[in-house]
Amino acid sequence: MSQPPPPPPPCRRISPIEEGLQGTVQPLKVLSNGLPSPLLPPPPPPLPRRISPIEVQPNIVAQAPPPPPPPLPSSSVNSPNEATPPLSATTSLPPKKSTTKLKRSTQIGNLYRLLKGIVEGSSLNGRCANGKKSKVGASCGGKQGMVDALAEMTKRSAYFQQIEEDVQNYATIIKELKGTIISFKTKDMAELLKFHNHVEPHLKKLTDETQVLARFEGFPTKKLESLRTAAALYSKLNSIIVELHNYKIVPPLGKLLDKVQCYFNKIKGELDKLERTKDEEAKKFSACDIQFDFDILVRIKEAMVDVSSSCMELALKVSHKKNY
Repeated sequence: MSQPPPPPPPCRRISPIEEGLQGTVQPLKVLSNGLPSPLLPPPPPPLPRRISPIEVQPNIVAQAPPPPPPPLPSSSVNSPNEATPPLSATTSLPPKKSTTKLKRSTQIGNLYRLLKGIVEGSSLNGRCANGKKSKVGASCGGKQGMVDALAEMTKRSAYFQQIEEDVQNYATIIKELKGTIISFKTKDMAELLKFHNHVEPHLKKLTDETQVLARFEGFPTKKLESLRTAAALYSKLNSIIVELHNYKIVPPLGKLLDKVQCYFNKIKGELDKLERTKDEEAKKFSACDIQFDFDILVRIKEAMVDVSSSCMELALKVSHKKNY
C-alpha cells in the first residue's frame, strides 16, 4: 500500500524582507516522483550605491577657505627696502667655537720687516709697525733679544760683510760713475759702446751690484739699464753686418744656397720683430738721452742683397762651365 502524503507545514508569518525577496525566489519544482527539486542558488545582491557625504550628513556645511596670513610687523612695513634674511638651520645654531690653539703672532711680521730693511740697506734701528723705535735689547714683538740676535747673525754673515766692504772700497768710483751716467748723452753708437765698456768693468767688481748701488741715493739705475740694452742691441746688429760682409761665397753651389737661405730666414725673423717694436724702443732710449741709430737695419738689408748677388754670380759661373 502507498503511504499517505505528509501533512502540509504549518503557516508562519512572513517578514517584510522575505516579502521583498518573494519576487526573486523561484518556486520549487516538483519532480515526477513527488520530491522537490534542489534549490537553485539565489542571484547575487545588487551592488551598493555610493552615498555622498552630503546625503549621509546633510547638516555638515562645506569647509571654509583657510584664513589669510597675519600682517607683517610694523618695523618691516616702515622699511620695505630691508630684506629679511632667510631662515636656515645654521642661523638657529649657536656659533661654533674654534678648536685650534694657534694664535696670530706679530713677532714674525716684525722680524720679516726688519730683515727686509737690512737686505735693502736700511739701518738696524728701524721703526716697528706701531711707529715706535725699537730699543736695544728688546724687540717690536715683545720677545727679549730677538732683534739683537738677528742683527748679530747679519753682522756675522760673510755675504753682508762683503757688501759693506764694497760700499766702503768702491764709494769713490761709484759716485764718479753716478755723475757720468746722469750727464751722458749721445747719438754716436761708437761712443755708446765705448762708454759702456768703461762702466762695466767697475760694476763687475761688486759682489752684489743691486745691493751695493742701493746704498747710494739717487744712483741712475734705470738709465744704466737702458744704456746696457742699447749697447747690447747695437752690438748684435753690427755683428750681423760684419758676418754678411765676410760671408764666403764658395762652391758647392747647392750646399751654399741652402746655408744662405737658412741664415737669411733667421735674420729676417729678428729684423721683422725689431721693426714692429723700434718706435717703442726709440722712445725708451730717448728718455735716457740716447738717440739710437735704427738706420743699421737698412744697412743689414743692403748687406743681404750683396750676399744674394754674389750667390747669383757663382751660379752663372757654374752653369757657364757646364755648357763648355
